[in-house]
Amino acid sequence: MFQPKTWDFDERPLVVIWEITRACALACKHCRAEAIPHRNPLELTTEEGYRLMDQVRELGSPVFVLTGGDPLMRPDFYDLIRYGTSIGLRVSSSPSGTALVKREAMRKAAEAGLRRVSFSLDGASAETHDAFRKVRGSFDWTMNGIRYAREAGMEVQINTTISRYSIGELEDIARLVEELGAVLWSLFFLVPVGRGVAEDLVSPEEHERVLRWAWELSGRVPFAVKTTEAPFYRRVALQMGGELPGPARVAPGRGDGAAGGAPTYAPDIPLPGRFGSYGVNDARGFVFISHIGEVCPSGFLPLVAGNVREQPLAKIYRESPLFRELRNPDLLKGKCGVCEYRFVCGGSRARAWALTGDHLASDPSCVYVPPAARAAAG
Repeated sequence: MFQPKTWDFDERPLVVIWEITRACALACKHCRAEAIPHRNPLELTTEEGYRLMDQVRELGSPVFVLTGGDPLMRPDFYDLIRYGTSIGLRVSSSPSGTALVKREAMRKAAEAGLRRVSFSLDGASAETHDAFRKVRGSFDWTMNGIRYAREAGMEVQINTTISRYSIGELEDIARLVEELGAVLWSLFFLVPVGRGVAEDLVSPEEHERVLRWAWELSGRVPFAVKTTEAPFYRRVALQMGGELPGPARVAPGRGDGAAGGAPTYAPDIPLPGRFGSYGVNDARGFVFISHIGEVCPSGFLPLVAGNVREQPLAKIYRESPLFRELRNPDLLKGKCGVCEYRFVCGGSRARAWALTGDHLASDPSCVYVPPAARAAAG
């Protein structure tokens, strides 16, 4: 049984995501937030945001991501970056590919302290990307945003949702990622929540093929490759000859978004040996705060454990029954519960919940059958 050297996930997360707004000008097919054109008046205020960041900083120095909706829809976006940076947080953000991504916006974000931005690219051409994002022009705005961010001195991460719409273009998107000078390509495996639907999922066999291809790709490209909501990438990596790293072995400069070369982490971020991160999963090293302060295991697992307007973030993360059970791999059910890789994988808890209604059920998109499950089946 593989048990990685880990941070104490019971005490503090490696990654904190704050959805600062759900407002967005796009209408993406897969949007977990079901983003809306205008801001919700119940969003956390600027001052509440500052207090939230103080609480995040008390948890150590996790990766801290301002997401949305579209973060650029908040006029205090730059103030939030500036404050988070001033208290020692490593702030990243994920603006949408819209007309708001101007050169001046990227310059101001960099001057406020933003070190990395991520843009979504869901096709290798305007035709396929814009069809997925459902707004004509999004591809060109995204290309411009990437160029502006690099001009401003920021690292660029590119995110691609793996679905039936994109799976046939992955080789072409990978070439584009390299041409654009991105430091990291994140493969987001679709979870059918929000506007996402199960019919757009790739099959379990296609999940496996993409992950094996991604592992092979990661050894021959200048950018890092990670996955989101496909923690069995770690199992695939081990089966294909990867090594299980500990946090002390993180190498600056590859998958590293921190200032000054200090290592950072994100779900499944590649570590030495091209291996994915060591056991981060929904509620286990990862926490999501919604635009109205609700605390969830992830944005793709919208089960609410508390609200930062009512309880400290640390208390919710450490003590809520939902988070505590999600951090215990021995509570998993079905083949995930007997899998020898459950401490480094654990399956997508979000996809299990979305497809079965049970956040502890086996991940239906994983093809691997553990020896214990085969033996039990006779």
